Amino acid sequence: MSDPRRQPPANPGLLISLVPIAILILSLGYTVVVVEGPVQVPLLFATAVAAGIAVLLGHPWKEIEEGLLKGIYLALRASLILMVIGSLIGTWILSGIVPTMIYFGLKLLTPALFLFMTCFICSIISLATGSSWSTAGTVGLALIGVGTALGVPPPMTAGAIISGAYFGDKMSPLSDTTNLAPAVAGTDLFTHIRHMVFTTGPSLILALTVYAVIGWGYRNNSLDTATVDAMLGTLDGAFNISVWLLLAPVAVIAMVVRRIPALPALFAGALLGGLVALATQPEAGIAAVINSAWTGYVSSTGVEAIDSLLTRGGMSNMMGTVALIFCALGFGGVMERSGMLAVLAGAILGLARGTGSLVAATIATCIGINIAAPDQYMSIVVSGRMYREAYLRRGLHPKNLSRALEDAGTLTSPLVPWNTCGAFMSATLGVSTLAYLPFAFLNLINPLVSIFYGFTGITMAPLDEQGKAELAAMELDPDGSTATS
Repeated sequence: MSDPRRQPPANPGLLISLVPIAILILSLGYTVVVVEGPVQVPLLFATAVAAGIAVLLGHPWKEIEEGLLKGIYLALRASLILMVIGSLIGTWILSGIVPTMIYFGLKLLTPALFLFMTCFICSIISLATGSSWSTAGTVGLALIGVGTALGVPPPMTAGAIISGAYFGDKMSPLSDTTNLAPAVAGTDLFTHIRHMVFTTGPSLILALTVYAVIGWGYRNNSLDTATVDAMLGTLDGAFNISVWLLLAPVAVIAMVVRRIPALPALFAGALLGGLVALATQPEAGIAAVINSAWTGYVSSTGVEAIDSLLTRGGMSNMMGTVALIFCALGFGGVMERSGMLAVLAGAILGLARGTGSLVAATIATCIGINIAAPDQYMSIVVSGRMYREAYLRRGLHPKNLSRALEDAGTLTSPLVPWNTCGAFMSATLGVSTLAYLPFAFLNLINPLVSIFYGFTGITMAPLDEQGKAELAAMELDPDGSTATS
């Protein structure tokens, strides 16, 4: 029971709310650039600063702790998926599934077409599954290996994978973010998807065009056939390569398409990898399956290109990323519970004077929350709650808001190293977030297209009758309490 004598917490001002963000940026910069250390420590330090400010403002520690734990709770699902993906990678390499995908990829793809096809393939698979994480953890992992063998830098390959994977994450009706954004904004799923075509379609075409141009630059590169042949021979000698092994990733994709949640589908994929290893790889026993699931697969073929490519995976190797996610979302939970996150977002809203600036403010807020919170779900939910009334009062259909939420909230999440999505993609693909960021063209182009549409008015739909009725109800209520009901 609360103490009636306790004074309510003071509202944090803008300058006070910026202090934890400034501490986070400065400490991250020093740790990453100067000492080349882990980012978990500066995140933990910034969380302590935010909690200290909240206590000084009058928030009881129990309340701050609840916010901290709530933020970490949001990370549990992502962390469980990350650990299962680690086990899946380990067992799929041991069983020869990933080597088989690399083997046939080397035979079919050429350097000139590789980046274009990587983005296109990942777009189709993620559209069918609605999961960027499943796409990156299965097909994406193999494409990193193929690109390395073809002489394409891993950051470029990772950028193309993420562009394709997040196209489906944004456009598929099976995706959780695609369902979340219209629910928060106040529109329906398929209206939301149809409206996103206007920004995401051109963005994907531009991204594919850039990948095709970059790939065309590789057309005159002499493919080191001796190296490729050596890799093919090494893979064939170390594993039983068979087209039948591709049924495992097909089965996982089919499970996700059938709306089986990602966690059990990926766990089934990891278990299937272990069973396939026992059935098809003579040197794989139960102990090897267990070890590959926990510590990852260790390749010892003697061919450096193969060993560096296939030594990866394992649940234990994902624990650093799990700690990163916990620290990041703990920071976001404290910032939200103390009210500092709302102050920062409100300051951005105050700058919006027209439709274009309102869309730009929405995009900026989503990006800011992806950095400060940092999770794509919080980015979509917090921004959607903030701006829903503003869009209605400006006479704009809620689908404009839901589109902007995904144009930035979903697509910029893998570009932040300490965001749950950025941490996952970096750990899964083995490429640092800042390394692949310049090549994730869809994720970079789409928010800019959305802002351009806002300022030009292209496809900015006016309110329908339902929206006008909601706006009229808000005008009758001076507090505007119906806006978030």
